[in-house]
Amino acid sequence: MGWTGKENGELLALMCGAGFEVLLTVDQNLRHQQNLAVSGVAVVVMVAPSNRLADLVPLVPGVEAALGSIRPGDAVEVGNSP
Repeated sequence: MGWTGKENGELLALMCGAGFEVLLTVDQNLRHQQNLAVSGVAVVVMVAPSNRLADLVPLVPGVEAALGSIRPGDAVEVGNSP
């Protein structure tokens, strides 16, 4: 898609324009750095001790549950702080 190196605000705009509805991330600061209410994209933040697959896989059921109710502009955290 050619989006490598895009900053968060530009990335959210590109996602919305391309029809993406949800961003799945481990960036816990994104909701404080961007105005998600106007982004047109929902954000699911996976909160784990690290971004290693072994730490993220247990969060998948919570991510699936969040996807069932999240709306554009929402930010939902799944998991616990380390």
